[in-house]
Parts: sequence; C-alpha cells; structure tokens
Amino acid sequence: METLFSPLPEESSRLLDSLPALIDQVFPLPRKFRSGLPADVAELSRLLTSGRGDRNESYLGEPRFLSAYLRYFLPWNCCRLARLLPALTLPFGVRKVQRNSPRSNTDGISLGNADDVSSGNEAIAITDLGSGPLTLPMALWISRPELRELPLEFRCLDRTGPVLEAGKKLFAALAGKDTPWRIKTIKASLGDPIRFPKANLVTAVNLFNELFWKIPQVDHRTLAGFTGKNARLLSSLALEQGSILVVEPGVPRCGEFISLLRTTFAETGRLPLAPCPHGEPCPVPGDQVGARWCHFAFDSGDAPADLRRLSEAAGLPKERAALSFLLAGPVSAAPEPAVKVTETPGLETEKLTLRIISDQFSLSGGGAWGRYGCSSRGLVLVSGKKQETEGLESGTLISLAVRGPERRDGKSGALVLQL
Repeated sequence: METLFSPLPEESSRLLDSLPALIDQVFPLPRKFRSGLPADVAELSRLLTSGRGDRNESYLGEPRFLSAYLRYFLPWNCCRLARLLPALTLPFGVRKVQRNSPRSNTDGISLGNADDVSSGNEAIAITDLGSGPLTLPMALWISRPELRELPLEFRCLDRTGPVLEAGKKLFAALAGKDTPWRIKTIKASLGDPIRFPKANLVTAVNLFNELFWKIPQVDHRTLAGFTGKNARLLSSLALEQGSILVVEPGVPRCGEFISLLRTTFAETGRLPLAPCPHGEPCPVPGDQVGARWCHFAFDSGDAPADLRRLSEAAGLPKERAALSFLLAGPVSAAPEPAVKVTETPGLETEKLTLRIISDQFSLSGGGAWGRYGCSSRGLVLVSGKKQETEGLESGTLISLAVRGPERRDGKSGALVLQL
C-alpha cells in the first residue's frame, strides 16, 4: 500500500521547520513592521482569493506583500510540495550503472538521467513556470535529498523580478554555495519566447488558477479552450521523453482544470503517471456544480510552529492542506493494464488498482464505512469496517479483488468493492 503524503524523514523535516527562521535571516524584518505582518498576510490572502479583481499584476513588487508572501505563502507551499514530491517518479534521479562505465563514479552511481534523457555530466533541465520565489526548487531540495548531487539546471520564469531575486537569495542560503544545482531566473510572462532547449521536466505550481479565475464557473467551453492552449504550450517546452508537473489548489475549479489538462495530454500521448492509476477517462471531471473533483488533502499539523502561529495571527488557521495535481509522463507511455490472477481453478479474479480520493464517511445501514477511489473501471466505492477505512488516507494506492457479479452504488454509480 502506497500513499502520496508520507511523513518527511527527520532531516527534511528539520529543514522545513527551519525555513521561517532562514527567511528572517536573509530578509530581516524590523520590529516596527513585524506587528503589521499578520494584517499584510490577511490582505494578500484576500487579494489572491475573493479580492482578485482588486490587485494589479505587479502586486508582489510591493515590499509589504512580498514580505507577507515570503513569510506565509512560500512556507505553506513548500509544506504541500515537500509532502508530495517524494511520492512522484520524476524524469531524473540516481541509478546504478556498470562500474566500468565512463559515466559512473567510484561508487557505481550514475549522475545521469534515470530515463536516459541526459548523458554524461550534461545538466538535467527543469523549466519552472510562474516560479515566484523559487518555491519548487526549494521544496525539491528539502524533500528529495537523493537528488542534491545531480547536475540540475532550473530555468525559473516569473513576471515579477523582485520575487525571483528574493527566491534566488533564499535558495542560495538553503543549499549553500557548493551545490551542483544551477538557478537561472528569467523575468517573463507565460507564453513569452523561451530561448532554452526543451526540458526534462516542466513544472507549474499555483500558476494557472491565477489566469483562469475570470472565466465564469459555468463556462466550461472557455476553460477547455484555455486548458488546451496551455497544454500545448507545456508540451512544447518538454522533451518527448520528459514529464510535466502541474500543481494547483485543491478547489473544484482547479480540479476541473486538472481533469481537462489530463485529457488533452492523453490525446497527444502523454498519459498520467500520477495521481491516476490508469489512462482511462477521468471519473471525476468536476464539470458540474456540486460534482466531485480530483483533489487530495492531508493533515498539516507538522508544519513549522512559527508558520502555524503566523497563520493563527492572520486569522487563517490551517488544519489540513489540499491540492489538485497532475504528473504527465513521456509521449506514448503505455498505462499498466489491470492484472488478472487465478485464485482457484476456473475462477478468474480481476485485481483492480485504485487511488483513494476522499475522506472517510459513514454508509447507511450495517455500520459500514467507505471512501471513494479512482480506477480504470471508473469511480469506486471502497467499503469496510471503520478501522479498515481509517487507514486508507487520501492519496493511498491500493489493489482490490473484483469478485462475483458487479455491484454499483445507487447514489454515485460507483463500483462497490469490499475491503
């Protein structure tokens, strides 16, 4: 049984806990301004949500909002990503090679790409769109220590120069001067020409919701057109054997966007690597008011204590963090089919892999409990005793046997499977 949000190891947890102090060290905030920080955080939160129409495009160029973003939104976004990134198969990594290979060091560890995207000591390229204060590189450094010796080259694009420069200073303080990672910052808007070769990995974190928020909730056609255009842009920046990672807030409109993005990528041969355990149509497209949408939530109690105190002071306490995301794989990657096994002679059983996508809830009658899951057979209702379903946290990947006549839930239409 695998999960998307395993607890961080001790060293990564320590780095995450120290992030607020590191930000204060790199960007000291005078005492007279610190008292106003919670109000600045609350106002910036309003401008990023209900008050989006009141903000200008260069809002992060304002010192008080940049300070609030660095001290509140950056650490929270790092918390979310640091829990997610270790679960993802990214198109680079450390792998064993032959000891007599010219590409190996004395320990037989290759610093090349796990999918043979790069060779020798050639840099492994990551193009990060809407990078802000380099949230993705910092979260990757914190949560994936096995990647710290790889020659990664980040091309970090954002339309606001000051926030990029702030991120560059923070990353240097976090990773140190001897890191093999190279950061290139580019002040540019989405769609501006990028004069770099295609990347092994293209990323966009909390970017697209800032662009599609003006599209009315009921205008699904315009959102589909927006998604198709940007899916093509993302693909144009990635190598065919590379991957694309998009992460957005775990709200319904973002879930619909992620589902549309998944469909468009699949049409061009980029099938999902995560969170989907299959390449079939999305069973939770979120394209109707009140409909289910794909998102995942986890407890945020392990966030840095200083960050939780600032959240409380700003009137924005968080007990859980939620996100919607998609990791699309190389072009023409084939999904794994459902596995069929024979348990007894003449009785064929389908082993169905599914991803848990909901909290636990009570089922009517008999004291049973359930959670929804996503599979190649569509939506699945996983049923069992309370103590059994409690352990299946949002994001858990499991395999269940499909036996006997198919049974469907009368309310959701989901395939019912028993633990």
